[in-house]
Order: sequence, then C-alpha cells, then structure tokens
Amino acid sequence: MANERKIRIDRVGTVELDRIAPDHRGIALEVDEGGMEADITLEEFLEGPGNGEVGRKNLLVAVLDEITDPHNYGAILRSCDQFGVDLVITRHRRIAKHAETVAKTSAGASAWVPQAETANLPRAVKDLKEAGFWIYGADMEGEDACNRDLRGRTAIILGGEGTGVSRLLRESCDAMIAIPSFGRVNSLNVSVAAGVLFYEVTRQQRKKKTK
Repeated sequence: MANERKIRIDRVGTVELDRIAPDHRGIALEVDEGGMEADITLEEFLEGPGNGEVGRKNLLVAVLDEITDPHNYGAILRSCDQFGVDLVITRHRRIAKHAETVAKTSAGASAWVPQAETANLPRAVKDLKEAGFWIYGADMEGEDACNRDLRGRTAIILGGEGTGVSRLLRESCDAMIAIPSFGRVNSLNVSVAAGVLFYEVTRQQRKKKTK
C-alpha cells in the first residue's frame, strides 16, 4: 500500500525502531498530528444529509462530560468506531490532551470518529433535543438500558471518572440508564461502560420493529 501511494519506505534495524517508537510492532509511520482529527461542528452534523430531519433515521451521539484520562478517552473512541457512533461531542478540544496516547489507545479510531467541540455542553444537548434526539445519561443507579427503547435518534452522556454526569446535564436527560451488573464491585470503568451501552443501542437499532 505504501508503494502504491509512493510513500518512502526505510528499512532499519530493531535498535533504530526502538529509538523512534518504543512500542512499535515492527513498523512505524510518522504522520501529521493535525490530520488525525475528524473535526466537525454540531451544526454541520445536524445539517448533514438527512440528519436535520427529525425522526428521519437511527443516529447515535456520544456526549463526553469531562473524561480526563487519555486512556479512557481513546478506548471510548475505539468503541465509537466499532459500534458506529455518528458523533462525539466534548466540552474542549481533546478533553484528555495527550493526543499520542489517545491515538494509540483508540487503535487509530481517533482519525475516523467525527468529533465536535463545544464550550457549552448543556446547550449542545438542547440542540440535539430540538433535532429529535432522546438524551440518556449513564448512571449505575439508572434504569436497565435493556428495558429502554433506544432506537431512533439517541444520545448517551458519559460522565467523568469519579464524578459522573454533571448536574446540569443530568437535568437535561430524558432518563438515566444503567448496565445490569452482578459482581461484588458494583461499577464499571467509563470506557467499558461506553462500549456496552453503544453495543446495546446498536443492537436495538439493527432490530426490525415488530407490530
């Protein structure tokens, strides 16, 4: 693929690879970090083909409320890519500022998942509501996610590590949803919870409605 795209290949020894990329797997590629972000505004997303028409189709948006751990952020983006999340909304550019860690933990998904930045998450959630989205906050005290109809336009709010969904965003939610658990440690890492919830939304949205 590199040859087809006329990308220069330098064959070097392991020592050189270890120096420039300690976590390499036999190959390293230097890229422009600025090109690794699939940026879009919420307005552009909602004005996209079909997206602005309320009730038009299934859509899934993830709202990240102060996720500060870059490993969690990257892992969430990886799940977003796997389960077809249409947009990730954050309060600031790269909540977890460590772009290299985010890119690595996301296994490259940070280059593909559309991400929007906003200075006002409650306002963004309000805009989603006006566009026909149902808003759900992730909380272990919430209703079993499997018992909610998550088809159509769905936004999942994931709160920060240790703090959960903030008060203003919680007040904007149509419901709080939880993942049923049966272990002795009654909590999940936020990135793990994100993957489970995204899967449940995708599972429901792929099912045909029954009369």
